[in-house]
Parts: sequence; C-alpha cells; structure tokens
Amino acid sequence: MQEEKKQVMLSGVKPTGRPHIGNYFGAMKQWVDLQDQYKTYIFIPDYHALISVQDKKEMETAILDVAMDLLAIGINPEKVVLYKQSDVPAHVELAWIFNCLTTMPYLMRAHAFKDAEAKNKEVSVGLFSYPILMAADILMYDADVVPVGKDQQQHVEIARDMADKFNNKFGDVFKRPQALVKEEVAVVPGIDGQKMSKSYGNTIPLFAEDDEIENIISKIPMDSKGIVDTKNPDDYPIYIIYKLFANGTEDREMREMFEKGGVGYGEIKRIVIDKIISFIAPMREKRKEYTKNPEKVLKILKKGGKIVKKQAEEKMKEVRKRVGFELYSQ
Repeated sequence: MQEEKKQVMLSGVKPTGRPHIGNYFGAMKQWVDLQDQYKTYIFIPDYHALISVQDKKEMETAILDVAMDLLAIGINPEKVVLYKQSDVPAHVELAWIFNCLTTMPYLMRAHAFKDAEAKNKEVSVGLFSYPILMAADILMYDADVVPVGKDQQQHVEIARDMADKFNNKFGDVFKRPQALVKEEVAVVPGIDGQKMSKSYGNTIPLFAEDDEIENIISKIPMDSKGIVDTKNPDDYPIYIIYKLFANGTEDREMREMFEKGGVGYGEIKRIVIDKIISFIAPMREKRKEYTKNPEKVLKILKKGGKIVKKQAEEKMKEVRKRVGFELYSQ
C-alpha cells in the first residue's frame, strides 16, 4: 500500500536576536509538534535579516545561533529540511519577478511598512518589498500550510495573492498556501501584558539562565489586592504566561489560588519561576552541547541548502519558461 503523500509545511525565524517564549509558543513549538505530520521546511531568512543586521560578524553569529536554537528545541534534521535562505539565490530571482507584478499601493498596506511610516522611520527598499521576498520563500516549495502568529497572517495572504497574480497571468505554477494559526497562543503576552516583543523589552528569553528567569518573573507587576481577596486570574499576565507551561491539573490549581484567595503573590511567583526553569533548563543544556560543536550545525545547514537549492531550480525552470525567458536550453 502506497504511503499517503504528506502536505508541505514551511516556516522560518529571522536571525535577529535571542528568541523568547513568545516566539516558541507562538510558532516554534508548532514546528516541533508537527514535523512528523508534514513534509517540513524550516529556514533561516538571512536575506530578510540584512534589513537590520549589516555587520558581517554579527550576521554569521546570528545565523549559527538560530540554527542551534532550532535544533535545541527539538527540530530533527532527519525529518526536517533546515536551511538558510541565502543558500538559494533563486528566492531573490523569484521575488524580482513578483515585484514586477506588484504595485506600490499594494505593498503600502503591509504592516511593517505602515508601522515604520507611522513612526516616521526612513524605510529601505528592502523593508518595503520584504513581503514579496517572503512570498517567494513560501511559494517556491509549494507549501500547503505556513504556521504563523495571528499578527503575521498578512504574510500568507500576500503569498496567496502573489500565487494568484502569477497564475492568472502565466498559467498555474504556484500552490495557494494556508495560514496555520494556533488560536490559544496566537498572541503571547509579555510580562507587562502587551504582546511579548523584543521592541517592548517585555520578553522572557527562551534559553534564559535560572537566575535570569527568577529576576524577570520577580519583577512582574501585580496589583494592590490583599492575600484574602478573590481575583480573576485572566487579568494577570503572570497567570497567562504560566498557563503556557502548565498541564491541566497545574492550571486548575493556579486558577484556584487566584479565585479563592489565601495565597500571596510572592508564593505564586515562586511557583511560576520553578515551572519555567524546569521547562527551559533541558533545552538550554541541549543548546550548550551544540555550541561545543558548531561544525555539526553548519553541516546540517549545508545539507539542507543543497536539497532546497535543487528543488528551487526545478521550480524556477518552469517559472522562466512561463514568463518567456527560456529561448534556448542552457
């Protein structure tokens, strides 16, 4: 009996700083959980990172760091094609073709551009057109699903639009992907209740040391209610964060501490600290093992790059033919 063909899942994480638990629960954990269910591609978008990282040494270190992060959380390179974007120049070629099918008013709707414009920031051409490169990243490998946070669904919508634009003009070549959003963790709150984000300075680093975790959680602001007062746990960022790590029984017990009263905030914070430490410590230690053997990590990336470069070239042969570039055989 022939094995049922798996759908393709694709996603990536930019090499632009330490990952936090919002990155993990919002997207990265899904990749680990689903890597057996899908034919999985996970990439490091270093072309995208060039928008903000413009130092050679910093870029090299950031790429390697992200690869180690992914392996440490449980991405299995025997099951997942793990690669860096710049190993496949065809991504940029395809993005240029999509650029030629796209208007500036269309791209001015992109969240990143609107956010930068609202803050009166000078916008580079790279930042302005990066949704098109992202569409190329997704469509190159006929992705069926793209796991994203709720605030990133626009990226997949743009990729779908690019597929439609090309297919309507040149014939069907690209598959329209679907966004895969895990609703219960669509937006992970930071320690201040806002969305967890490096730009807000409200994160809990994914591979934080024990004392760093303790320091961060200890400083989470609470309120002036007394120990005996009843409280709604859903009003407190510390509970919503704890819920990400807790099993059903632990979650119920924590809710009762808030709802029934009688437990001080110091005791609640201690429980949260211990829970987060017990979760993060094994991944942190696994990551330290990879830092001792960077050549192993680079070998995994190189292998993945060879696989996708071959696939991308096959896709681009068809694209060039449809557009009218193939006047003779190479």
